[in-house]
Amino acid sequence: MEKLNWLLITYKVPPEPAARRVALWRKLKGMGAVYLQNGVCLLPKTDDHVRRLKMLENDIAEQDGDCVILETVALDRAQEDKVVARFKADRDDEYREFIGRCNDFEAEIAKERAQNKFTYAELEEEDTDLKKLQSWLVKIGKLDFYGAPLAEEAARHLRACEALLDAYARQVFEAHDENR
Repeated sequence: MEKLNWLLITYKVPPEPAARRVALWRKLKGMGAVYLQNGVCLLPKTDDHVRRLKMLENDIAEQDGDCVILETVALDRAQEDKVVARFKADRDDEYREFIGRCNDFEAEIAKERAQNKFTYAELEEEDTDLKKLQSWLVKIGKLDFYGAPLAEEAARHLRACEALLDAYARQVFEAHDENR
């Protein structure tokens, strides 16, 4: 089996201003990086990640910080499996949060139905919320480099939300047809 190549970035930036450190952390997490410890993280080696890390290296230097970017491989299969498991665990955390938001979406539709609130304004609001869920799942999927276990469950929840909104929309349209 071919070994997986990763990019290892180690960095140190001044503690103040804290907002810059947080922004750097967010950028790395937003790329899907797994932190091994403070200031040390891994990403799968891709041309996009190389380019973006080189840009971050420049940002770090502008903050009077220092960083080193290395290409690395695991010592053996067990170490490689540990790293992949970390990536999958991070994505599963995001998928769990996503599934929770899907459950919130379903509860909101149930509440509107229970109150017989079949308005176009409410439908538009729910449609906006669904679009946010759809784009969020795409974003998580782009960072799911190794196929996290909860990916399919998250996709099922999104499909259920889409079907639920379609059914709610039909009820809204029917309610307005009756009012004519």
